[in-house]
Order: sequence, then structure tokens, then C-alpha cells
Amino acid sequence: MNLVDCKAASKTLKSGLPIIFPTDTLPAIGCLPKFSNTIYKFKKRDRDKPLILMGSEHKQLIDYVHESAKEDYENIASKYWPGALTMVIPASEKQTTILTSNDLTLGLRIPNSHMAQSLMRETGPLLTSSANISGFKGSITVEGIALDFPSVKILGPIPWGERSGKASTIIFWRKSGDWKLIREGEVLVKELY
Repeated sequence: MNLVDCKAASKTLKSGLPIIFPTDTLPAIGCLPKFSNTIYKFKKRDRDKPLILMGSEHKQLIDYVHESAKEDYENIASKYWPGALTMVIPASEKQTTILTSNDLTLGLRIPNSHMAQSLMRETGPLLTSSANISGFKGSITVEGIALDFPSVKILGPIPWGERSGKASTIIFWRKSGDWKLIREGEVLVKELY
């Protein structure tokens, strides 16, 4: 097993390789935004499927949000983050180079995981996906993930601690004050009802 600490993980990410790390939901595979192709390669993921940008706190992600959606972003982020909620929101015009979607939107999330937040305080935001080979359920144990991704370094120490094992709730911003539920998860967003 390829366990690394935060400093070594940061070096690996800066070299263009991904890292596997815990979140409050499912384990994630992440890379620095400029190296997003590596996640698609390692996961064998269809390039039409976007990635999620995770950060250590919502202020770290605000520059990625389009001006028209910033107020709603701040409102939802301050109530539900850190936590198992992903917001799909229009991307800032300055940040379109990191987009992995076809519609100029970006999924944003702050996981409620001390290890994940510590990593992203060190590295900055990471483009992420669940740590599984696309099309397969994948393991939620470190040992199983190490078998699926033998060459990818894993953030230690282990054991990682409690995770829900469920995917995050996903909401999509349509216009000011108007959100649509895309995927139901653990978080119930009362602004949708």
C-alpha cells in the first residue's frame, strides 16, 4: 500500500499525479485542476462526465463561482458546508480553463473531513471523483482501493475514521434563489422545498 502524509501528497499532486483521500462520504481520487486528465485516465472515466472541485473552506472556492450565482452560493455554503452537499453552479469566466463540464458549470463541495480539509489547505482546491474504476461499485476500504489503484498514493494515516459510504446530495443552480435537486443524498436542502 502506497501511504503518504500531507507533505508527500502535496508533492505527488504537484508532479501531476492523483492522490486518494477520505471524505465524509466516499473515498475520493483528486488532482490539481491543471492535471484533470489524470483522473479520467486512472478511473477509465468518460470525459463527458464532469469532476467535482473540492476545497478546504467555501472562501477557497468563491473565485470559481460566476458573479450571478455568488449570493446563492454563499447562502447555501454557509448553511450546509462542510458536509455531503455538492453545488453545481455557473463557473466564473476567469476559471473556465479548469472546467470538465460541457455547460460552463462546476460542481463544488467542502467535505466534512479533517484529513481532506488539511490536504486542500496545503494544496489548494482539487478536482475529484469517487475512488473507483468507472462503471464499478469499487471498495470503500483503504485495502480494497489500494487493489483497484495499485500505483496511486493514498493519504494516511489509516484507519481513516467514519464515513457515510453514501454519495453527496447534488443541487443545480438555475437562477437567483432557484435550485433543482439532481441527486438525493444525506443532506436535505430546505431551500428546495
